[in-house]
Amino acid sequence: MFSIIQIEGSTSGPALLSSVLPEDIEPEEGMTEDVSSSDVDWDAVMDAIIQVESRGNARAVNGNQVGAMQITPVCVKECNFILQSRNQKKRYTLNDRYSVEKSKEMFMLIQSHHNPEYDMEVAIRSWNGGPHYSKRGTQRYYERVMSEMK
Repeated sequence: MFSIIQIEGSTSGPALLSSVLPEDIEPEEGMTEDVSSSDVDWDAVMDAIIQVESRGNARAVNGNQVGAMQITPVCVKECNFILQSRNQKKRYTLNDRYSVEKSKEMFMLIQSHHNPEYDMEVAIRSWNGGPHYSKRGTQRYYERVMSEMK
């Protein structure tokens, strides 16, 4: 994701997504429009995921999952692959998982690639179950995240 652009204290949606794209690359069709026109508060979604994953502990460790969003090495590798495919120089390190800001960037980058419609339910379920999640397998997680958002 590159560097977060602060817009009136927000790091979600279009501001965070635009920070993922270099200035010389145009967003893919519908990429930012869907985010900005949706009613999804991505800060609230990411904050709820953080509460479910680690109770807000940026130093949390659970096996190979670390940080506030419990990011795996495979997720970091996927983010770097996406960046490379977009001809961006930015790369993430395993230590970046301990940064809440960089974790949120990685989350939004994954969404821009695997969830281009920016469907909130897909975002939550896929964060838990991967891009080929099952509804049944992610139901409890989805309910917990939604509960945190209330």
